[in-house]
Amino acid sequence: MSVVHHTKINRSRVYIFAGIMLIIMIIYTYKLFSLQIVDKLIYEKKAKEVSQRSKVIPSQRGRIYDRWFDVPLVMNVDSFAINYTSANADDENVDELISRLSKVMNLSEKDIKKRLPGNRVSSYIPVEISDGVSYETVVKIAENIDSYKGISWTSKPKRFYNYTGSISHVLGYVGNITNEELQILYNQGYTSASVLGKNGIEKQYDHILRGENGRIYNTVDARGRRMSDQGSIQPPENGYDLILTIDRHIQELAEKALGPRKGSVVVLDPATGEIVALVSYPGFNPNLFNTPGPGNFGVLSMDPDFPFLNRAIQSSYAPASTFKVLLTAAALQEEVIDDNYLVNCTGSMELGNRLFYCHKRTGHGNLNLKEALAESCNVFFGTLGVEFLGIDIIAEYAKAFGFGSLSLIDLQGEVPGNIPTPAWKNQTYNSPWTGGDTLNASIGQGFVAVTPLQLANMIAAIINDGDIYKPHILKSVINPTNGSVVETISPEILRTANLDKERYQILREYLRNVVTNGTSNVVILNDQVAIAGKTGTGEVGSKEHWHSWFASYGPWTEDNEGPKYVVITMSEASNDWDWWAPKAADIIYQGIFGHQTYEEVIEYMHKRGVWYARDIHLETDVED
Repeated sequence: MSVVHHTKINRSRVYIFAGIMLIIMIIYTYKLFSLQIVDKLIYEKKAKEVSQRSKVIPSQRGRIYDRWFDVPLVMNVDSFAINYTSANADDENVDELISRLSKVMNLSEKDIKKRLPGNRVSSYIPVEISDGVSYETVVKIAENIDSYKGISWTSKPKRFYNYTGSISHVLGYVGNITNEELQILYNQGYTSASVLGKNGIEKQYDHILRGENGRIYNTVDARGRRMSDQGSIQPPENGYDLILTIDRHIQELAEKALGPRKGSVVVLDPATGEIVALVSYPGFNPNLFNTPGPGNFGVLSMDPDFPFLNRAIQSSYAPASTFKVLLTAAALQEEVIDDNYLVNCTGSMELGNRLFYCHKRTGHGNLNLKEALAESCNVFFGTLGVEFLGIDIIAEYAKAFGFGSLSLIDLQGEVPGNIPTPAWKNQTYNSPWTGGDTLNASIGQGFVAVTPLQLANMIAAIINDGDIYKPHILKSVINPTNGSVVETISPEILRTANLDKERYQILREYLRNVVTNGTSNVVILNDQVAIAGKTGTGEVGSKEHWHSWFASYGPWTEDNEGPKYVVITMSEASNDWDWWAPKAADIIYQGIFGHQTYEEVIEYMHKRGVWYARDIHLETDVED
């Protein structure tokens, strides 16, 4: 029994040993196959991936011109980007490198650390840590390059804005693309080093302005070392240039005419919808965003005067008495009253148990529609709105002229304003509509809110017998390589307010009468052009402050022939009250049609003894 048992044990050992050897052979065979076949394929693939590397050649962003296409409003200037390649850096001295960069580039160490790649990308790929770097800074780094291991630089032109101030809301500004923006735009050719339009025309037409980056392709070995001095080049395609509808001379004139008052100016060509000037005060300097480092955006965004706000399209206000023009149009078309209908203004009117006052507390006496518009009588238009039109008809005509709707201008952030209705009030305030609400709407107060651009469109419709053209800033697109016109923006009718043609003729006569015989005759004193328009003084709940409006056009002619400009001026109630809107418009008309700068207009008006010009003092340089 012991011999048999011993034999079985030996056999078991043999089987175990054989099994172990078989497993070892299988593992060895697999590893050999893996090394020769699988890993070979992997390494071949990796070799192909790293065998060719590329470097971006930045395209030149398109320039932006005003309508005269001579001096660029926006251009590119030489600048550099600083890049970091971790494979070329000294890992043990990264903190020291960051400290040196912080001092030479005027960036905080924290900001530089944020931009270092870490393990996010290959150690051989340069990562941009700052742009907008001056030539002088690059020279300082180059002179001490041994202390800046891993640092390199590339040419990256930066944006320069020749004209700033009020036109900043039109032009906008550019900035480095954020991670959030890159996630959205990655498939459109943007990279982490891309510059992106952030606002205004720069944002609206970024896809036209930015062009396409080029690339230099180089062959490298597995360690990333270039194997040839020459590489293939895919040249960049520069962005197209833009010509705007803006006239920089009129823009500057309008900006200075408004002065340092929160408000806006719109100058519009009613025959095309072209925006000739668009002023919003205060503005900002887009060149601030070319400076490396944070802070500029944060400081401006916290400014209580809201310099980023484009007040011409992004703010809506009570239109005050300028809205009486719309009620006049509705009354004429609906024929609810005739020329013989009179209202006796005693200075106030009763509605229910409330007393509503006219701006002239002593009253205007008997007035017909034409006279009431000239005198801007609240009692007349309150009566017209409450007793003859009603809120439904008022709202219908307001919407026909584009109030309460977007104008679709090629800028961001436009607001629609508000045209109230009983349904709107019930939904918004859970409150019924009252006769007082209708009265307030009839004089452009209460819940009514419009933008300056919407008011410009209404005046344009009166000139055009109802047609309102889509307002636009872009005039044409130019190929900078050969100067050819790529695209021209054609006039496009946005909507038509369908009144009888003779009603529009009457409206134009009424608006002219406001200037010659009404509330505007004491302030519209330019000697260059006959204009037609309507003032507005909007209440904001303060006895010391009001919104000041002037909605106008010129030249006014009986036959309504020839080119014209619509001019809307608006000074907010936050300014000291000086009834400035019609004065600003008068200065603008004098400058446009007298071919004068703002300074020349004021000097000329001083000589003529224009009363409101006495308090305007021009800054003059005093030489020692």
